[in-house]
Amino acid sequence: MTGFTIALVLVVAAAGLLRWRRPAWYWLTFGVIFAALRVLVRYASVMDACGLTAPPSRWRLALARMTNQPVPESRSPRILRLRPTRTGLVLRLKLRPGQDAFDIAAASDRLRHSFSMHGVTSRELRSGVVEVRMTGYDVLKRVQMPAKTDSRPMRVPVALREDGSVHYRDYRAIPHALTLGATESGKSVYQRNLVAGLAPMDVALVGIDCKQGVELYPLARRFSALADNPDTAAELLDALVARMEGVYQLIRAEQRITADVPDAEIAADIWDLPDHLRPTPIVVLVDEVAELALFANKEEEKRRDRIITSLARLAQLGRAAGIYLEICGQRFGSELGKGITMLRAQLTGRTAHRVNDETSANMAFGDISPDAVLAAIQIPAEMRGLAIAGDSTGGWHRIRAPHTSLRQAVNICNRHADLTPDLHELAPFRPALTSTAAASAPLTEPSPA
Repeated sequence: MTGFTIALVLVVAAAGLLRWRRPAWYWLTFGVIFAALRVLVRYASVMDACGLTAPPSRWRLALARMTNQPVPESRSPRILRLRPTRTGLVLRLKLRPGQDAFDIAAASDRLRHSFSMHGVTSRELRSGVVEVRMTGYDVLKRVQMPAKTDSRPMRVPVALREDGSVHYRDYRAIPHALTLGATESGKSVYQRNLVAGLAPMDVALVGIDCKQGVELYPLARRFSALADNPDTAAELLDALVARMEGVYQLIRAEQRITADVPDAEIAADIWDLPDHLRPTPIVVLVDEVAELALFANKEEEKRRDRIITSLARLAQLGRAAGIYLEICGQRFGSELGKGITMLRAQLTGRTAHRVNDETSANMAFGDISPDAVLAAIQIPAEMRGLAIAGDSTGGWHRIRAPHTSLRQAVNICNRHADLTPDLHELAPFRPALTSTAAASAPLTEPSPA
């Protein structure tokens, strides 16, 4: 008996230590079993207490009266499947007649407390079927991306969502995006994750970094074009617009609209073209958009109008030509001048890290969801990298990107430097890789002193 007691104490101590130091390990070893039992045992009473039960149907009441039986009780949504994951549980429910998916979403906070879980979110899979995702611990406190992700061409895993799923930046689904964040909010780390994820893909990277290139020039080996000042940025954007027009001419010439060609084979963008004719897609990263919109005199105002016009044209027309925009900035508001709100309207994806004012959050999510605006301005300063990600459909999530140092991003870009395409329209803006630049970016991590 003494041996069993000692073993039990050691197991309890190990579980407590894991829960404190390694919550993910604790969940996979102990937490998932306790949570599944807790959900199954408490399920009926919790659903009843949360008002998620449906009254008995008329035929059940009639049958009870005919057979002189007690009145049947209200029924909870039926559990179709309970599946454990590396971060929590996934519960698939079949709703009863008269119930709505909004009822489950509205009760998510009560379900979280009742089942003693860290977070609960829900989404409707199809009519009458709702998926409830429960997380067993704070997955955003120490972000650990899963070893296997569903990566596809132009689809990059960049962060982890609060429900434990992976947040992807899918350029074919959401061509253009706006990323906001104050200084030291984690915006640069998010951008590095994007570049690191795009580096192994068949894509051309174009950067505009008006902070004299301090953010993007260390990654220059993987960039086909870089601009470090507004004057060069204006010329680079003009070259991109010219390339876009040339790609449209190619699509027109290869549309294959004769009567004997099936509709599905008629080309309307670069992805409908044959592989040997398809131009290389381009992702344009603008590090600080406010620097492109500010001006101090008439000449700079003309340059500013030229830049914003080019960006707006690329945002409106660039998708079919395979040109995608990733606009980043600390501040984004209507006071940046004419054309800014028109540009924002074309940026479907929105990501906001901690911002210094509510106006920036409103520019990101005001036309999407008031709840997302409130969540964005409540991000604490000590949670660097935490962000709110949404799109024009109104859905939004809390996400956090894994910490990627500049050294790690440089190593990834250098490793895939041979994939950098040489585009003749952008040749004048190809970054010069001098021996000094190469020496400042070694391929390996420096050894600790």
